[in-house]
Amino acid sequence: MTRVDIALDGTVPVDEARVEEFATELLSHYTSGMLSLMVDLGHRTGLFAAAAEGPTTSEELAARAGVHERYVREWLGALVTGGVVGYDTTSATYTLPAEHAAVLTGRGSSNLAALAQINTHLGKHLHQVAESFHRGGGVPYSEFRPEFTDVMDAASRSTFDELLVDRWLPLVPATRDRLRAGARVADVGCGTGHSAVVLATAFPASTILGIDVAEDAIARANAEADALGVTNARFEVADAARFTASEPFDVVFSFDAIHDQVDPRAAVERIFAALTSGGAYLMVEPAASSHLEDNIANPMAPWLYGVSTLHCLTVSLAHGGAGLGTAWGHQRAREMLEDVGFVDVAVHDAPGDPLDAIFVATKP
Repeated sequence: MTRVDIALDGTVPVDEARVEEFATELLSHYTSGMLSLMVDLGHRTGLFAAAAEGPTTSEELAARAGVHERYVREWLGALVTGGVVGYDTTSATYTLPAEHAAVLTGRGSSNLAALAQINTHLGKHLHQVAESFHRGGGVPYSEFRPEFTDVMDAASRSTFDELLVDRWLPLVPATRDRLRAGARVADVGCGTGHSAVVLATAFPASTILGIDVAEDAIARANAEADALGVTNARFEVADAARFTASEPFDVVFSFDAIHDQVDPRAAVERIFAALTSGGAYLMVEPAASSHLEDNIANPMAPWLYGVSTLHCLTVSLAHGGAGLGTAWGHQRAREMLEDVGFVDVAVHDAPGDPLDAIFVATKP
């Protein structure tokens, strides 16, 4: 056993070297948090796309993006010292390496820059969450909208475009074949409905109903479907824990929606009840364990727990909900699905999306 010396006043002497080491780690975390905001700025202003065009001075980069040079120069200072952008001291030019541009630019799912908006947005509500630590309850979902609608749409849109049909559905060929033949489909907690629009476009013989509790998100969903001439998808404002189906669905999807619910079990029960016998449920949820000790080695776990503290947990607790949290984990998810009555529950890694897992379950 390790000997611990305790002073006469009851205090335990500290390891000064470890204090200094942790202080350095802590300051590194603060630096990473600030760089997240700088990534958000680069994404919002188009500076990353402009920098990807080739080596540039701050003046040239500002001209490319149509913004003010003095801001660009200071922003570049943060990204150069943060290792995101390269700097040639001889020519005073900046370079966004191709490998960095691959995850900071473009319309594909590999562009991770939009995720920085989540940190920016949730940070605005930190004071409200801090109040909830003292008084209990939480910060209701309405407090985060309408900006939350835009943030989540930006973070997920390219994922649905690139991965949903071509990478995720091949994991369940029987469901894909059912969609091709023509199925009644529901997208529960659909947000702005882009996932439903993607499904409706890929499978014109199927009909898709998207439901979400956010009126602004459903308005966006209807507008997108109308603008694209998608006639086999429609959207309604409804609570996932209370909706009823006029006719049973063959397939139900939910994308990162269940863990946010006030009553997640009720939502899963409603989905089970809405499915026809033999119907399939595809539930996408964060890839995590239900046990903290299993998540310690997961490099994204601090972000998942942090997002949960600042949003997913608090919006559930605001209404006296279950407060599952973002990292509720595959063990609890599987248990809930099976308790409700689903069979043949399988869990897959989500191809192209390391943050999520895909649960596939069948109604007997």
